[in-house]
Amino acid sequence: MIPWPPDAARFFNPDPHIRCVPLTAGEQCVVIDDALVDPDGLVAWAAGQAFERPRGYPYPGLVAPVSGAISQRMIDHFTQHLRKPLGVRRVLDLTSRLSLVTLAPHELAPRQWQCHRDRVAADPRETLFAASVLYLFRDPALGGTSFYVPRRSQRETDQMIEDSQLLDAAQFSQRHGVQAGYMAGSNGYFERIAAVPAAWNRLIVYDGGLFHSADVDQPARLSAVPGQGRLTLNGFFGCRRVAR
Repeated sequence: MIPWPPDAARFFNPDPHIRCVPLTAGEQCVVIDDALVDPDGLVAWAAGQAFERPRGYPYPGLVAPVSGAISQRMIDHFTQHLRKPLGVRRVLDLTSRLSLVTLAPHELAPRQWQCHRDRVAADPRETLFAASVLYLFRDPALGGTSFYVPRRSQRETDQMIEDSQLLDAAQFSQRHGVQAGYMAGSNGYFERIAAVPAAWNRLIVYDGGLFHSADVDQPARLSAVPGQGRLTLNGFFGCRRVAR
């Protein structure tokens, strides 16, 4: 096994095979398998990190920061291999972290019962907030990622999202007919348009302004232990788009 952390040239696969999954018109999810040279090394390193509840955003589990060296390697890989398929000119900034989904369905708040957007660009013609997920677990039953489009008007969708942040579980469920638990396919507000299954050492990258959700169909399998649970390396890239 390569000593951890490896040098930059031996972190990401230098010759990735890239494929794209169509989403909405003009948007796609980029998929790279065998993304890391030594994914087991990253999992072992993650096991020694201090995971905690997130602050300021409703992630359903535990998170831990990653080193600046790892973040720089993520930027370098994105710049070299992902700008073209995503239509990006350059990366402006990056927020990155390790993440573990751990909450049981009954522990979720209403805002966590449905798909979400990470960040919406003020002018999507000029800026892209790309999200990346690197699956670091071998059990595909822990779930991949699905993508959605609203079934209702923007006003109705915005109102439902606002209510999910303001109402308690009983009030929200009664008003909108959405039940507690992880999202499992289409519902009255959103239609699932694509799903990318999880696979060991698979990296996916997409527009974080699109509605998406983790596919946690078997929450009993979740664990707070890296190497057993739904561990991912997540990146959120602020990017300048290529002029359209």
